[in-house]
Amino acid sequence: MSLSNHTKPGYFQVRFRLYSKNQYAMKYQFAILFASISVHLSAQELPYAQIPDYPLDFNAETTVARMVDGLGFRYYWATDGLRPEDLKSQPSDEARTSRETLEHIHGLSHFLLCTMRQEVQSSVDVSAMTFDELRKSTLLNIKESSEVLKSGQVTLSELFIEFEGSDNVFPFWNQINGPIADALWHVGQVVTFRRSSGNPFNSNVSVFNGKLRN
Repeated sequence: MSLSNHTKPGYFQVRFRLYSKNQYAMKYQFAILFASISVHLSAQELPYAQIPDYPLDFNAETTVARMVDGLGFRYYWATDGLRPEDLKSQPSDEARTSRETLEHIHGLSHFLLCTMRQEVQSSVDVSAMTFDELRKSTLLNIKESSEVLKSGQVTLSELFIEFEGSDNVFPFWNQINGPIADALWHVGQVVTFRRSSGNPFNSNVSVFNGKLRN
């Protein structure tokens, strides 16, 4: 097993701990955490109509959680009220449609969630999902990832990216400059596409304050 681009002993020590004799206890603790978060989320309306309250503490995990919450808020309003004709919109024949872009964003949210769950990366076929199902699943993926980061039960140094059939292991740094940044990029594309199809982003949304303006 190799840790791509990172050879500092600390990373290998952390990785070793994850696969030590205590790994089963850790996995059990994480399973309980994810089960409780999932039950809580399934009982709620769609998250991110308003950004959650600030975390109580500044640390690496809550800072990333705030970035993820910002993604959730932007995604919620970028996709709010999209029509069938908006989903088919594309800037050129070679570009993705809005629907295809949303499917890609869902894949990025699932990529992040796999790391939060300490699972090997896997793919999800969303082609048969309705738009509403796709939107809900994406928002819940984002919310669960944020809740794990704010739980106080994980540290970023314990979270790794693994791919099936590969010995390469990537640290959480790659989540920040990879899927999280990429998802924000593509949410902006959805906003642009919907403006082009005559259904612009709600002008009352304040991304600075994380809520609708009065």
